[in-house]
Amino acid sequence: MRRRNSSNASRRSSTIRRRSENLRFDEFGFAFTKRKDQKLHHRCHDYSYPQLSSVRVKELCELLSYWNGASFICKSQIERYIRMGVPPSLRGRVWKCLLTIDSHRETSDFNYQKCLSEVRGPLVDLGVSEYGILSAIATLSETQNDLGLNHQQPSSCPEPRYSVDDITLFRQIALDLQRSFPTHRSLMGESPEAIEGQAKLFRVLIAYAKYNPQVGYSQGMSYIAAVLLMQLGEEEAFWALTGLLDKPKYLAELFDLSLTKVQHQVKVFDQFLKHRKPKLSQHLESVGVLSVHFVMPWFLTVFTSLPCWDSVLAVWDLIILHGLSAVFRTALTIIELLEPRLMDLNDEGAVLPLLLRAPVEVAQYSVLVPALWNTEVQDWELKCMNSLVLDETHHGPKAERCEKQKVRLLSQGRKEIEKVSAASEGEKTTEKDSVTGAKSVLTRVLHLAQRYLFDPMGRQRVEVKSSQAQARPRQHSPAPGRVFRSRTSVSLTQAQIRSRRRSQQRGAAHQPVVQGSSGDVTVDPSTAGCSKTDRSEQTFKRAGAGPVGKVASRRSNHSLIPPIRVKSLRLLRNCKKPLNPNPPPSSILPSSLCSSTCPPSSSPPQRREQHMQQDTARTALIKELSSRHQTSVPFRNARESKLI
Repeated sequence: MRRRNSSNASRRSSTIRRRSENLRFDEFGFAFTKRKDQKLHHRCHDYSYPQLSSVRVKELCELLSYWNGASFICKSQIERYIRMGVPPSLRGRVWKCLLTIDSHRETSDFNYQKCLSEVRGPLVDLGVSEYGILSAIATLSETQNDLGLNHQQPSSCPEPRYSVDDITLFRQIALDLQRSFPTHRSLMGESPEAIEGQAKLFRVLIAYAKYNPQVGYSQGMSYIAAVLLMQLGEEEAFWALTGLLDKPKYLAELFDLSLTKVQHQVKVFDQFLKHRKPKLSQHLESVGVLSVHFVMPWFLTVFTSLPCWDSVLAVWDLIILHGLSAVFRTALTIIELLEPRLMDLNDEGAVLPLLLRAPVEVAQYSVLVPALWNTEVQDWELKCMNSLVLDETHHGPKAERCEKQKVRLLSQGRKEIEKVSAASEGEKTTEKDSVTGAKSVLTRVLHLAQRYLFDPMGRQRVEVKSSQAQARPRQHSPAPGRVFRSRTSVSLTQAQIRSRRRSQQRGAAHQPVVQGSSGDVTVDPSTAGCSKTDRSEQTFKRAGAGPVGKVASRRSNHSLIPPIRVKSLRLLRNCKKPLNPNPPPSSILPSSLCSSTCPPSSSPPQRREQHMQQDTARTALIKELSSRHQTSVPFRNARESKLI
C-alpha cells in the first residue's frame, strides 16, 4: 500500500511539474489560468497602476539612500511618492525603510539563524524536512495522534527533542502553506523555485513563533509572510514581520493565539460602520449578514484576496505608512464602492459573496486607490468606537447606555474638528462685531451731539445744570474762576483793540459818542439799537468774506456756549476792572459770562445815570442774543465766537 501511495504521489508530482513548466506568469508572479479556473482563484491580470518617469524613480532612489525615519521631510516625501505609485522594483526598499528593519535587527537579541538551527533538530527527529513540508502533513498528523494517545513515553526510548506543541505548530503551518497563494510562482507546484519558496515561508513562520511565544502562530500570518517574501529576502521578511505584528501602530491588535484581538477589532469596525453608514448597516443586518462574516477575512489576510494585485500592493503601501487606521480605511472604502449594489440585494447568498470577493470593476487600481486616498478615517473615531465596544464587553449589552455614550463621544469628536475649521471664521466675526459695536456707539454719540447743538432748549438745560454743578466747587477753590477770567480778559482785550480801530475809522457820524469825566467812550442808548443793527450787518459781511471769516462762522455754529457781542467800548474797558460777584440774573447766559460782562455795583453816585443807560443797552443786547439763540440763527461774526 505504501508503494502504491508513493507511486501515485510521484505521478502527481510529475504532472504538476509539466503543468508548471507550461504555465505563463504575469509581472507579479501569478500564473495565467484558464477561464474555468479564474473564478476559482479570483485573479485579474489586467493591471492599471501608474508608472513613474525615470526622473521620479531617480529622485525616489536618492530619497531612500539618505533615508531618516525620524525626519518629517523624509516621511512627507515618501508619502508623496506612495500616492503617485511606488515602482515594483523599489517597493521592497520603501517597506524596509518605513518598517526600520535594520535598526530593529541591530537592537534585538534574537538570532534568526540560531533559531533555525534549533528548529531543525525536532524536524530531524520527526523525519520531516523543511523542503518537503507539504508531503509531511500526514506524518505530522499521525505523530500528533500517537502522542495524544500515549502521554507517557516508554523508558527505553530516548527523550525526544520535540513536544506536542511543536508538532501542532508544524502541522498548522504546513496546512496553511497550501492555502497561501497557490497560483504564485514561488509557492505553486513542485518546481525548485516553489519548493524553496515554501521552505522560506515555513522557516519565517516557525522563527516568529519562537521569537514571540505569546502570539505564536495564528491563522492569516502565512499570507502576510508570503507577501513580505515576494518583496524582501528571507531574514529581512522575518524582521519586517516582527515589525508589523509587534508594533501597536500596525497589526499588533489583530493577531494573538485565541483570535480575540481580531474579533474585538471586528466589533469596533461594526460600530464604525453604524456611525458612517447607518442605512447600509441596517440593511445588512436585515438581510442577515454580520460584519464578522466578511471583515474578519479582510483583516486576517490584510486584503490579499482582492483580485487585482497592483491594488493589493498599493493598499499595503498605505498600511505600512499609516498603520492600523489604513486597514479600517480600506475596508470602509470597499464598502462605499459596493454600497449601491448591496442596497439592491436582499438575499444573504448574494450579499456575502459580493463582499468576500470584490468584483474587478471595484478592485482595479484606477477605481480603488483614488477612492482610498479620498476616504478619511480619524483616530478619534476609532477611539470612540473602541471605548463603546469595551463598555459593552465589561458592562453587558445595555443599548440605551451605549447609544447615549456614543452620541456624547461623537459630539466631542465633532467639536474638536469644528474648532479647527471655525478658528479663522471666529477671528473674522469678532473683528466684524467689534467694528459694528464701535459704529453703534459712535452713532449714539453723534445723535446726542446733534440734539445738543440743534435743540436750543435742550442745550440751555444742559448749560444750566453744568453751571449749577460748577458753582459748588468754585466756593471752595477759586482757581477755576481765575483761569476763566484770564481767558476772557485776553479775548476782550483783542476785541477792544479791534473796536477802537473801527470807531476811529467810522467817526462820530455813524455812532453818537458821549465822553464822560473819566475819558471813557459810551454809546447813546437812544441810538444804540439802530446803530447796532447797521454795524452788525457790516461786520457780518466783513466776517463772512474771506477764509478767516468762514472758519470763524463754522466754529461759531458748533460752539456749545452762545457767543456774546459787546455793545460798547465802555463794557470792554470795564473788563480790566474787578468783576462783579453778583451779576444780574439771566436765563440764557451762564453765570461766568454774565459776571464777566457786568460792571461793578460799587460805583460813585455821579455815574449812576451812565450806568442806567448801560443797563438799558445791556438788556437790549441780551434780548437780541436770546432771540437769535432761540431761533438758532448762526453767529457769523468772528469776534463773537472768540469771546467765548
